[in-house]
Amino acid sequence: MPLTDDQIAEIAELRSTPQPTLRATAPGMEQHLYHAHEVLDHGFVRVIDYMGDDAAIVQAARVSYGAGTKKSRDDSGLIRYLMRHWHSTPFEMCEIKLHVKLPVFVARQWIRHRTANVNEYSARYSILDREFYIPAPDQLAAQSTVNNQGRGEVLTGAEAAQVLEILKTDAGRAYDHYEQMLSQEGQQGLARELARMNLPANIYTQWYWKVDLHNLFHFLRLRADEHAQYEIRVYAETLCKIVADWVPAAYGAFEDYRLGGANLSAKALDCVKRMLKGEAVTQETSGMSKGEWREFEALLGSR
Repeated sequence: MPLTDDQIAEIAELRSTPQPTLRATAPGMEQHLYHAHEVLDHGFVRVIDYMGDDAAIVQAARVSYGAGTKKSRDDSGLIRYLMRHWHSTPFEMCEIKLHVKLPVFVARQWIRHRTANVNEYSARYSILDREFYIPAPDQLAAQSTVNNQGRGEVLTGAEAAQVLEILKTDAGRAYDHYEQMLSQEGQQGLARELARMNLPANIYTQWYWKVDLHNLFHFLRLRADEHAQYEIRVYAETLCKIVADWVPAAYGAFEDYRLGGANLSAKALDCVKRMLKGEAVTQETSGMSKGEWREFEALLGSR
């Protein structure tokens, strides 16, 4: 169960006692407050608080650009202009605070985005639960032969069963020893800050993560990408749905220009111009390396 009984009771109590407010609210986001979106086998994402909406982005931009811009662009058009031209500061006017439960190895990828405020569950102070991420069978894949940080073919049959058994057995044994070290009969037991070192990277941790919309978009652009590791990508995809309800105009622009768009190098752009003129461009005449050309062809859908 991703949520404990105490957490479920706390969420129910908070949702049952709404408070009046004079601040701007986003109706779509209000529906997400305190609701836990389950991710993986024991994880979740839930919105604790937020600030701002699409109007806050526009308001900040017009302070910067001065009076009169509203006459020439509607709010959605202005937001798309900001996104298209990489104007980041207006998006920083919106913030979100999340409660996330995730495997430790996913958390170590996530924390590389150093543009947020984070407070993690302390295993020095508290005892971690016996909860481990065990991949679904369709996520048990061999090492990719072309990508050093990617997956290849899905494991099947006896090989897959053996891997699952190893993961479950090792995790359970490590936790048994963790409990044993914490509580030695007739003795004081090992300090929690030391006992935790023996726990595997697939055990679950939790944190509060607060970030502004600009940096959240950067996180989503990388982690919601189809090439991102599956275990962090599913968290990013959940966040995409939440953000789409929170700031629909901003998310629409982000989806168009970042998630669905692409950046071209000067050489790649030159090749596109030459192709539009009818010239037959090859890797040898493109000025690009074989790797760049392969990615360029994949981008154009020509291979």
